[in-house]
Amino acid sequence: MTRDALHPESAEPERYELSEAPLYHFDLDRREFVAIVGAGILVTMTTRVSLAQDRRSSSSSTVGQRLHIGTDGTITVLTGKVEVGQGSRTQITMAAAEELRVKVESIRLVMADSAEVPDDGGTSGSRTTPSTIPRVRSACAAARELLRKKAAELWKVEVEGVSVSDGKITGPSTGQITSYGDLVREHPEEILEGEVDDDVALTPTSEWRVLGTTAPRVDGEAIVTGAHRYPSDIVREGMLYGKVLRPPAFGATLEEIDLSATEAMKGVVAVRDASFVGFAAPTSFAAMQAIEAVAPTATWKKVEQPSGKDLYAHLRENVTRGRSRSRRPRVRTEGSVEEGFASAKKTLRETYHVAYIQHAPMEPRAAVAEWNPAGLTVWTGTQAPSRVHQELAEAFRLSADKVRVIVPDTGGGFGGKHTGEAAVEAARLAKAAGKPVSLQWTREEEFTWAYFRPAGVIDVAAGLSADGSIVAWEQMAYNCGSSAIETPYGVPNTRTELKECDAPLRSGSYRALASTANNFARESFMDEIAATGGLDSLELRRRLLTEERLRNVLEAAAERFGWKERRKSTAGSKTRGIGLACGTEKDSFVAACVEIEIDPATGRFRVVEICEAFECGAIQNPGNLRAQVEGCIIQGLGGALTEEILFEAGRILNPSFSTYRVPRLKDVPRIETVLVDRPDLPSVGAGETPIIAVAPAIANALFAATGVRIRSLPIRNEKLQVV
Repeated sequence: MTRDALHPESAEPERYELSEAPLYHFDLDRREFVAIVGAGILVTMTTRVSLAQDRRSSSSSTVGQRLHIGTDGTITVLTGKVEVGQGSRTQITMAAAEELRVKVESIRLVMADSAEVPDDGGTSGSRTTPSTIPRVRSACAAARELLRKKAAELWKVEVEGVSVSDGKITGPSTGQITSYGDLVREHPEEILEGEVDDDVALTPTSEWRVLGTTAPRVDGEAIVTGAHRYPSDIVREGMLYGKVLRPPAFGATLEEIDLSATEAMKGVVAVRDASFVGFAAPTSFAAMQAIEAVAPTATWKKVEQPSGKDLYAHLRENVTRGRSRSRRPRVRTEGSVEEGFASAKKTLRETYHVAYIQHAPMEPRAAVAEWNPAGLTVWTGTQAPSRVHQELAEAFRLSADKVRVIVPDTGGGFGGKHTGEAAVEAARLAKAAGKPVSLQWTREEEFTWAYFRPAGVIDVAAGLSADGSIVAWEQMAYNCGSSAIETPYGVPNTRTELKECDAPLRSGSYRALASTANNFARESFMDEIAATGGLDSLELRRRLLTEERLRNVLEAAAERFGWKERRKSTAGSKTRGIGLACGTEKDSFVAACVEIEIDPATGRFRVVEICEAFECGAIQNPGNLRAQVEGCIIQGLGGALTEEILFEAGRILNPSFSTYRVPRLKDVPRIETVLVDRPDLPSVGAGETPIIAVAPAIANALFAATGVRIRSLPIRNEKLQVV
């Protein structure tokens, strides 16, 4: 397949030669494309396509950009956010229903269709609740008020005398009643073109009737009956199925291959473009047979790659000097760390390690691509529709209006589906075949070629005064990121630094980002400080916390768990231990208390109970929030105890659920969740922060039982292993 066959409508891109079949990833922080060439070499190019000029703005200015009201009263609300199992479809629907004064069932929510909806940005960073929900509420409140005013105008009454309930508008006099549908039928343009005032009054928390209650998932019946169609279920007329030949190791580039063995395979279309080799066939089995037929003829040029046993030394030795990928500064200081350590009576220093881990979503990457005279349409599972739209436009040299990305509700993401590899691959095969192509990654491909949560090395140091106060704090993170790196404790002299590294594996966003690493290091180290001074871990934290909201969740978790009583009952025990940890990220607050049970003879231990308190402002859907917290706890168990990507010489050694252990039902302990509602505060996201206290609380409980401090994730050593 030639370059012109893939990109017949465009000139050569600036400063870039398409010679190694790249997979494109648009880096929003750096505002440039990163192309993953072959199997891992990185090159960059400045983007030439600006979706901001062609796509609907996320800051919708008219009612019609956010919602439509049909003449039959059907209300359609539009959002660029996606549903990947976190409950955003239900929450956004509830928000619209609240402001429009209708039942949840009256709302039809259209999500993540680039041809239809405003661009609300990616579904990440816990931003749906604090950013998109207010936009939806504002548009719906504006629509409600426009309809009230129109009714008052028609009835020639004061608008204050007009009320709205259950989609009906009622005036002060008998017989003055109309519906949304009737008003829109008679005055459509006036309603849809009405402006959304930034200052439009939203329903106060004290008057919520829909928000603040537990609503069942709006798509729950379709999910439990199997009627729901995920990206991997999409079928188009005449559709073929695609497979891509993968390199034998990271960094390997294709030198030669013989495709002649596929010429006799009925209906098989072969595509070769530099290192990209793929096949489209009438069945996925036939496509895989084509891969198996040509794979033995391929010769690859391999490059030397680091292995897992050398990971942490490699990170320390390969610090990069380029600009930071993070929006946060590399180094942040308060006071003088040098003076603080100089005045300290005692200094503690420790190092912590976190492994690469996979997102392991239930549904691996999947896409269906279809070309037609209007351009390219792709159905795919992604958390970043705009980014995938951009990647496709750039990869095929198309203007933004020639690309449409539709995201069906997707089977999991956890920060792992920000890029559009499967979408680009499916589109390449569909272009060559002249038919729609469905491409679904296998579990092994997901474990190998998707990106990972970054591994990291974290150095922490604290200077202690004679009375045990912390007078200096330094935390230095290699590679893992800067989220939650600043201490929430009252320390007059602090310094934090992120050192970015030339890492051996491809990495990216993960649920809560680097908070899972930095909070593990900090909260483990806080326990080490407490142990050094013979202090109670809870009392040390209460004494040093300056953030009231964090102290509140810590006390709520400790009270529900019975920390003081359990601390006495487990003191000196060799079979039981308790631990706690807390943290903050994304403007929400969490604390966890954990009990573990250990067999001293074998060193085998298990988590018996986790009690976690969480606060994220005003709670909008308590049932879904509880599910989010519990989901974070269970996923946090995996990262704490068992999950770790093993690799050697550019190959992943455990690319399956049989070799990469995520929590099973038997691994889940007793879970108690304390939701701290703050109706006086704005609502913020809850999909990430509850995960960050799990690992350090378990490590601290293990130390309490055994006296052994483990400073790595997953938590284990040669003598201590999880059951």
